[in-house]
Amino acid sequence: MKKRRLLWQLYPSYLLITLASLVGVGWFASHSLEQFYVAQVSGELTKQARVVDSVLGDDFGPQAAARLRPLCESIARDTQTRISLIDAAGEVFVDTDAALPLANHSDRPEVIEAMTGRTGISKRYSTTVERGMMYVALPAERGGKIVGVVRAAVSLASVDAHMNTLRVQIATGGVAIAALMALVSLAISQRISRPLEEMRIAAERFARGELGYKMLVPDSAEMADLAVTLNEMSRQLEERIRTIVRQRNEQEAVLASMVEGVLAVDVQQRVISVNRAAAQLLESDQAAVLGRGLHEVIRNVDLRRFVSQALVSNEPIESDVVLHGEPPRVLQAHGTSLRDAHGSGVGAVIVLNDITNFRRLENIRRDFVANVSHELKTPITSIKGFVETLLDGAIANPQDAERFLRIIAKQADRLHSIIDDLLCLSKIEQSEGAEDIELETSRVRDVLESAIASCQPQAADRRIDIDLACDPNLTARMNAPLLDQAVVNLLVNAVKYSEPAAKVHVSAALAGGEVVISVKDTGCGIPAEELSRIFERFHRVDKARSRKLGGTGLGLSIVKHIVNVHRGRVTVESTLGKGSTFSIRLPAGSDTASRHGANTLAAAASLAGR
Repeated sequence: MKKRRLLWQLYPSYLLITLASLVGVGWFASHSLEQFYVAQVSGELTKQARVVDSVLGDDFGPQAAARLRPLCESIARDTQTRISLIDAAGEVFVDTDAALPLANHSDRPEVIEAMTGRTGISKRYSTTVERGMMYVALPAERGGKIVGVVRAAVSLASVDAHMNTLRVQIATGGVAIAALMALVSLAISQRISRPLEEMRIAAERFARGELGYKMLVPDSAEMADLAVTLNEMSRQLEERIRTIVRQRNEQEAVLASMVEGVLAVDVQQRVISVNRAAAQLLESDQAAVLGRGLHEVIRNVDLRRFVSQALVSNEPIESDVVLHGEPPRVLQAHGTSLRDAHGSGVGAVIVLNDITNFRRLENIRRDFVANVSHELKTPITSIKGFVETLLDGAIANPQDAERFLRIIAKQADRLHSIIDDLLCLSKIEQSEGAEDIELETSRVRDVLESAIASCQPQAADRRIDIDLACDPNLTARMNAPLLDQAVVNLLVNAVKYSEPAAKVHVSAALAGGEVVISVKDTGCGIPAEELSRIFERFHRVDKARSRKLGGTGLGLSIVKHIVNVHRGRVTVESTLGKGSTFSIRLPAGSDTASRHGANTLAAAASLAGR
């Protein structure tokens, strides 16, 4: 954190005290004046209400409204107030500012207070005249009995106008006083901070290596002692400071250039050194973590435990630590204790290597080898078994021999399909991220019609209808053969996993700046827990059924990588027992969006013409 000069610590403090005092006094004065003015207004209203009550006579009630109204209106005009007469039931039978009838006023606070025999005063918003009003209500007593209420009111706008004028005058005076005090405070602060500022300048020159510089000795005894001490220190430490600066620069250069994270702690587990790579791994600020406790810098319990072990271990240790986050990372940690010349532990240094990608690739390779081995072993085992059966004599039986050979041929075809899909997947993966992939603007409907035609024989065998909904003018940047293969893979799955005589819906439209191609079936659906892994290689929801239908487990993985080549994404929505919808989302070019907008306007114009 950037340090502030003493001047700017003293001066704002003085200024803040001055401003706080002025604001407090100003607020108190304003509040007191407002209360005084409101009291004055309420007093005037009370007098006016008493005058009105005195001239009304003994006849008070709705029956006398015709006689009392002109009298009240005359008084209201002369006093610029609103006069209301309210009977004991809360009904207003005379009001100089509003047309009757009005809502019952028995719930108004000033009326309630007046009906108890006291003077009721209230400030509130009037829904009748739609502005803020101040009310004073007096009980109307006739024959020793309260028969109603005489209420006088005035708009608060005039009160607010007077108070605003007073506030402006108070604020203007406060600003003038604040400006004067600001100058006085600045002068006092400069006088206090000037000697320290001169020492700061001298200390900066010492830090730059100008240790031959001599400070001027101030008049103050305390400051003079400090200046003499600093001059003596500069003479003694000139060579030491130069050596320390050189060693520090060398160390920082080495640590900053390392790709591995380096973290050093003392025996109290406070951070004494950290390089930029370590700060990035720990998601901390390099300068802010120095001197802080390990528990403040490292949230991972396993990494803190590893540091604690390194502090007490006599030998170097190493371990893998997982940093849980999004995404999680795997760090390979090496720890060595630091010891002084007497062999006592003074801390530990930890070197951190981010091996997340290495572990991920290792897991992918291991899973891939296991899956490929398993997928290839099944048909090979079947082929070997039937070949051995044929060699054992089954070849002499033509019917069995033909059946076994057909099974062998089927398993060989399956092997061929797996190898073809693996080669295709490898080729597509090599194309991902390459700049030489040929993408051109083409009509989406042509690709969809081609894919449907490829899957039509298989759909016809199962009596499945495939319908298409796509604007003929919809285009996208694509590699048509690759996109055709992706849609075919989705259609093949939809046909396989749909019941006979079902329907598969294929659609494409522009939505949210993307060209969305959807393949929807009404098949068995996919469990929710399987959706996150559905695009992995060799992943099958129902392994037995998938193999029975001839799937290789690579179709959806191929779809995912084809979509990645197109800088798009593929999503799936599925409900178990109701079917699935796979959507390929490709970025829409500006020309596609423009044409879509033009088509929309044309359609709107056509509807308007009708």
